[in-house]
Amino acid sequence: MSLFNLNPAPHFDKRIMGELLALAYPMVISQGAFALMIFTDRYFMSLVSPTHLAASLGGGVASFFCMSLFIGVLSYGNAMVAQYYGARELAKCPRVLTQGLLMCLVFVPALLLIGLFVGDMFAWMGHGPELVALEKTYFYVLIWGSAVSLIKTCLGSYFAGIGQTRVVMIADTLGILVNLPLTYGLVFGAWGLPALGIAGAAWGTIISTLFSVAIFMLFYLGREHRRRFAVLASFVVDLGILRRYLRLGVPSGVEMFLNVAAFNLFLLMFQSYGVPEAASAAIVFNWDIVAFVPMIGLNVAIISLIGRFIGEGNMDKTRQVIMSGFLLGLSYSGMLALLFVIQRGPLVSMFLIGSSDDAAIMELASMMMLGLATYVMADALILVSSGVLRGAGDTRWLMWMSVGLHWLMLLAQFLVIKVWALGPLVSWGVFVVAVLSVAAAYLWRLSGPVWRSEAAIARVMAEH
Repeated sequence: MSLFNLNPAPHFDKRIMGELLALAYPMVISQGAFALMIFTDRYFMSLVSPTHLAASLGGGVASFFCMSLFIGVLSYGNAMVAQYYGARELAKCPRVLTQGLLMCLVFVPALLLIGLFVGDMFAWMGHGPELVALEKTYFYVLIWGSAVSLIKTCLGSYFAGIGQTRVVMIADTLGILVNLPLTYGLVFGAWGLPALGIAGAAWGTIISTLFSVAIFMLFYLGREHRRRFAVLASFVVDLGILRRYLRLGVPSGVEMFLNVAAFNLFLLMFQSYGVPEAASAAIVFNWDIVAFVPMIGLNVAIISLIGRFIGEGNMDKTRQVIMSGFLLGLSYSGMLALLFVIQRGPLVSMFLIGSSDDAAIMELASMMMLGLATYVMADALILVSSGVLRGAGDTRWLMWMSVGLHWLMLLAQFLVIKVWALGPLVSWGVFVVAVLSVAAAYLWRLSGPVWRSEAAIARVMAEH
């Protein structure tokens, strides 16, 4: 059965598009603000040197690699909260958040332990001593502040799940407004702040994230919110919800962890080509973030809306969400694909500061921008499809398929870079093909009947 056969008389429902937009635009703004933070942090690093720029990419990806397993588990709170919200079980919504915060008590010590071992990975991958020192500095500061990021993930997932995405937008946007001047001051020593260099960029991220957490708590503990969702009665261990959280969230966490691990190892191998190649990757992935991260806002909104309709038992509306999601995602990514092709030269040159590597960086990064333009629309297909499947609880299939394709890509990269010693453009081509393959696999699953069967939905909603 095709996904377009859920309704015997299919038509485009503007009301569902309106609901999706109402949920998505605050999340797109929120994720766009996050992308702006990463973009400006790396831009500040590019003003210091290409090595600092490369280190901010390597250290940042490595820190997210360490956190990804736990963030993946906790972020499934969005779908769970949305499912209870759709089923009108409002008192269970904050209980999901409580179980997530309890899991953080276990996750944080494990994360710090993992960080101690991952810090040596930069040297193992053949990076130069100067690059390794900068990467480790950035990485360790972010890891020691990781508890704040995990708590923020729980709170953001909760508010997205109950459809209050404007709260997420407010908390994230205010956090970024703190981050930008604070990071500049801590990197360059402006306004009486100490000049901490790359460590200052990491500390700016942690402090601004803590500020966002405080904003979330103001909304969460507000009188009307406490009354409507019985917040004060939610601070308990609920084994039924906890078991369901782990059963559905762990596959999401494992998927994110192993995918980020594959991407991180690919990136580290790519950076071993040399500083021009590492800087080129940092520039291109900086523009990738501009395309990808705002679309995560659409993905979060789709998870929330699909979860709500799953809780209501209304499968026909899920089809409308799919159609609306593809329309929005492909429109946005299509415009960016054209921009990346037409303006690739100026987009690369803004990161060049007159170093001896500028010519090599310009030549390689400009070619890599064509690859980015090739797969940016595939990213939209991936995020819309995975949002639907995750909201419906099809997390186990997503884990197996996504992890398998990512690690197949990593094996190919190892052969290309380390065994056959082929050039960076060959490696980049393999990466582009891998993204296109993931998009094709997700679309195939979405078009099938398995994820939306009555038996599958019953298993998802069961608290055992």
